[in-house]
Amino acid sequence: MWAKLTHFMRKKFFLGLLAAFLFIFFSLNKPAEAQENKILMAGYSAVLKSQTSNPEKDQRKEKLKAFLESYNSPLSEFAEEFIQAADKYQIDWRLLPAITGVESSFGKEIPYQSFNAYGWNNGNYYFKSWEESIYQVSKALREKYFNRGLDTPEKIGPVYAPPSPSWGRKVNNFMVKIESFQLENSLHFLILTL
Repeated sequence: MWAKLTHFMRKKFFLGLLAAFLFIFFSLNKPAEAQENKILMAGYSAVLKSQTSNPEKDQRKEKLKAFLESYNSPLSEFAEEFIQAADKYQIDWRLLPAITGVESSFGKEIPYQSFNAYGWNNGNYYFKSWEESIYQVSKALREKYFNRGLDTPEKIGPVYAPPSPSWGRKVNNFMVKIESFQLENSLHFLILTL
């Protein structure tokens, strides 16, 4: 029994030591990050809360870029613009990229030099650039759809893509795929064994 107790105490000691090391290692970088981001803090806990309140938001650009690259999309280089436009117009960041999946196989099947991956004006509208198209369509989604209460793919579909009864479901499906897309080499879990 004494040998088991000693083994248990040693294991507990090493786990405690490892936990303390990991805490110190990961916490040393937090105040510097807070200063860089100009976060005003009353204490360390304020930094920790702001850093972890929405960890998914921090990876949206990388996740969207990698997702679009997995489809060989010409839009992959504009992941940041999708995120910025969605934030500016307060729409779901996955919506517009998902629409491009349904309407143009993520920008691969569009009229020549139209930059219209959204089926805008039945595909007959020509934008000057990908950036312009992302911002204009995001703004239109806010003003013509979201402001009228059409704030899900299922509600948007009958107006955006009539008479397709499956458009909303397909857009929603791509939104789920974007959300669940796993970045390669990302550390999701830390497994410790002794």
